Amino acid sequence: MAIKFRTPVEIDRPSFQIEPLEEMLFVGSCFADSIGQRFCEERFRATVNPYGTMYNPASVLHTVERYCKEQLQKEPSEPAAVEGHQRELVVFITLGTNHVYRLKETGEIVDNCQKRPQRLFDEQELTIDECTDYLRRAVRLLRNYRPDVKVVVTVSPIRYQKYGFHESQLSKAVLQLAVKKLIVEDCERLANHPSSEITYFPAYEIVLDELRDYRFYKDDMLHPSAQAVEYIWQQLVEHYFSPAARRFLQEWKPVKEALAHRPFNPESEEYRRFLADTKEKEAALLQRYGLL
Repeated sequence: MAIKFRTPVEIDRPSFQIEPLEEMLFVGSCFADSIGQRFCEERFRATVNPYGTMYNPASVLHTVERYCKEQLQKEPSEPAAVEGHQRELVVFITLGTNHVYRLKETGEIVDNCQKRPQRLFDEQELTIDECTDYLRRAVRLLRNYRPDVKVVVTVSPIRYQKYGFHESQLSKAVLQLAVKKLIVEDCERLANHPSSEITYFPAYEIVLDELRDYRFYKDDMLHPSAQAVEYIWQQLVEHYFSPAARRFLQEWKPVKEALAHRPFNPESEEYRRFLADTKEKEAALLQRYGLL
């Protein structure tokens, strides 16, 4: 019997697939920033935390409310279809904590304390039901805005040292239970809305259970390293990307690397011809996949 030195996390494949250059929205903790930025680099039409980093379900809802409102105001002037089919939207929600801060003066949950004194705020822990309700309302808004939206929920693997590691684990547990409740509820309504789906991607479990080594963390020993983020990206590609999207990544890679090249003499005629040729290849590739 072979000796096992790791415990791979099983990842369920969603019923949908992410297509090349898909329109995407990333909302949530700084882990959403890391993964969302990778999608941007691969030329997906990704919007990443448009109003800042959001850590809890209430702040996620605030971002979704604002985003949907602004998009609905400007969309009449935008094309309704890409690559010959109705535009779709994939939304990644990354939850960091169930802790929120309420402004004492109004009772309002704030998304950013803006360096104001701590005495102005009350810290509160949202319950499982409260977290589920905020997420449910966010999904409802997204579906009203784009009925065929696909929602991927993750829990950030970043631990919150300021709460203490035990409290951080409890916070993550509340989020995981809230997501499970959300998905179970959604499954019960799928009979009437088979095109809609919420799925859970186990980024938290991959880092803590599969990678499980300090070499996969940055120097603060809390944030996943670039290598860990790359591994999670590879798992997303393998389990969530369509064959066409994986093919695009292969074709885009040499073009991306050429565009990132830093020459010794950027003013030389040779480099100008190289850059012009690379941009032509980029335009041809994007046009072939329907972005231009």
